Amino acid sequence: MNIKNVSFTTISFIYLSFFLLTTLVCIAFGSVSYPIADVLATLGEGLQGKADLSSQLSAIILMVRVPRVLCVGLVGACLATSGAAMQGPLKNPLADGSTLGVSSGATLGAVFAIALGLQVPGFPLASTIFFAVLSAFLSLVFILTLAYQLDRSLATHTIILIGIIFGIFVQSLVSLLLVFANEKVKDIVFWTMGSLSGTNYTHVAILAVTLLLFGSLLLSNARELDAFAIGEDDARHIGVDVKKTRLTVLIASSALVGVCVAIGGSIGFVGLVVPHMMRIIVGPNHNRLLPSTIVFGSCFLMLSDLVARIIVRPIELPVGVVTSLIGSVVFVFIFYRGRKTS
Repeated sequence: MNIKNVSFTTISFIYLSFFLLTTLVCIAFGSVSYPIADVLATLGEGLQGKADLSSQLSAIILMVRVPRVLCVGLVGACLATSGAAMQGPLKNPLADGSTLGVSSGATLGAVFAIALGLQVPGFPLASTIFFAVLSAFLSLVFILTLAYQLDRSLATHTIILIGIIFGIFVQSLVSLLLVFANEKVKDIVFWTMGSLSGTNYTHVAILAVTLLLFGSLLLSNARELDAFAIGEDDARHIGVDVKKTRLTVLIASSALVGVCVAIGGSIGFVGLVVPHMMRIIVGPNHNRLLPSTIVFGSCFLMLSDLVARIIVRPIELPVGVVTSLIGSVVFVFIFYRGRKTS
């Protein structure tokens, strides 16, 4: 399928239809499934403020399924967008939060806050989000700086290798923190595998604001991201402030990854799989690529979460396990394809 020449109106209709259908299916199905008609009726009652939350159906749909599915979709959109944006200035199709070690860094910051019980009164997620975002950005800066010192060309294999080594190092630090976590060990271990169970409308609001702010910032730099494809020197010649754009993209991407990790744990490979698929379908133009990754990133993670909920029900798998299984296969495919065409 190739929609590079399809009109914006048609693409928007396709995206909206696919997103709404995916959302509806993921709300209706799970460990307990409900007819689509009943789900639509319940959602309608909820929008009108007439829902009876004493009813099991209404309670499960409106207070459990809807916030969870919305959170999953927003996390998928954030991770996919950050991956697509990182791949621009780095000119690296294998770059995303998980392969570059950014997710690992964010996990370390979040686990640090959780293990030590750092909380802001009235807003328990504030410390976790702050440390996750800060750690994600510092990790990315450290990895790229070290890669540049070892290889001035910032070759793909150098960045990926350092990212993997950094991830292993961070995992050892996380294990060390678990020693001091006491009764929080079980929660932290499950959280590090990636799960959005137990999320609520507060998490939805935080993720929505994060995507709106930093996603819009990345979209506003779509032209500059396109310019990186022709090389940094040529980008400077056409008026792109390379350093400012790179810093903006890295900060925004790190913020997106950090907030997602703070709320949903470590969910890998979304930023690798979705942008790669979207480049094949819509092309490399970031004015189309970034909106596409937002929509299909959300749908990809919602469907992955649905698989995690139903594949061995009533047991629920962490969604990070599902995305890692899919992402590892795609990772090998991309790497093999790149070596074959080089």
